[in-house]
Amino acid sequence: MLNVALNLEYLEAQFYAFAAFGVGLNANMLTGIGTQGAVTGGAQVPFQDTVVREYAREIAIDEVAHVAFLRTALGSAAVAQPAIDISVGTAAAPGAFTAAARAAGVIGATGVFNPYADDNSFLLGAYIFEDVGVSAYKGAAPLIANKTYLEAAAGILAAEAYHAGLIRTILYRKGLQTPNPIPSLITAANQISDARDSLDGSSDDDQGITGSDPTISNIVPTDANGLAYSRSVAQVHNIVYLTPTAKIGGGFFPNGTNNRLDSLRTSGANA
Repeated sequence: MLNVALNLEYLEAQFYAFAAFGVGLNANMLTGIGTQGAVTGGAQVPFQDTVVREYAREIAIDEVAHVAFLRTALGSAAVAQPAIDISVGTAAAPGAFTAAARAAGVIGATGVFNPYADDNSFLLGAYIFEDVGVSAYKGAAPLIANKTYLEAAAGILAAEAYHAGLIRTILYRKGLQTPNPIPSLITAANQISDARDSLDGSSDDDQGITGSDPTISNIVPTDANGLAYSRSVAQVHNIVYLTPTAKIGGGFFPNGTNNRLDSLRTSGANA
């Protein structure tokens, strides 16, 4: 299961590293089992809000550290970085971010979404990933028998939860800030949440940053017991592939992840 996590950490690390610093992972952090792929897209965000810029840098450093940690923990069993698409693309040839934003209804059918354009666009781009990572680690926990690996996964889960809460908090605050609220940020975040729900199956677990009342926050998405929800490997892949059906590849991983369980998806297995 740590290799499943490593695929996702490659994606998050590349996005945040480019957004915060303008460069991706070092070449020596990309090798391993499976087909090594390149990164398409990525750019440094011209941050105007100092707080958002510093948060982006902190998260980027954490995500790169997660990749390094998992690769060390897995040793020779670590998978290589697969091909990753964190591009914007064009109206005629949309990149993964534009495709995701269209699917969520954040932009129109011919619109283009650039998460590197400004602070608010970056926050929405980050929001696409963060809750997915938390629910993925939560779902993987019962499948990890090795206590050392379980402790490692728990540590990363906690970090990802901090990141997710931070992104959700900033989006909510900017959506209601005075004297210049940006209600469209709350609407867009909630649309992204709905899109994730439409991709991961029939359950309705994903939650936006508000409920029906846009002034009431929902920073921590939990069930009736106050517990974070889980996603299976298959559900996570559906989201990052931007497809509600069992398929290998697409979206942010155009050729699929370097995950040996991924092949089970074509048979409908809940890998």
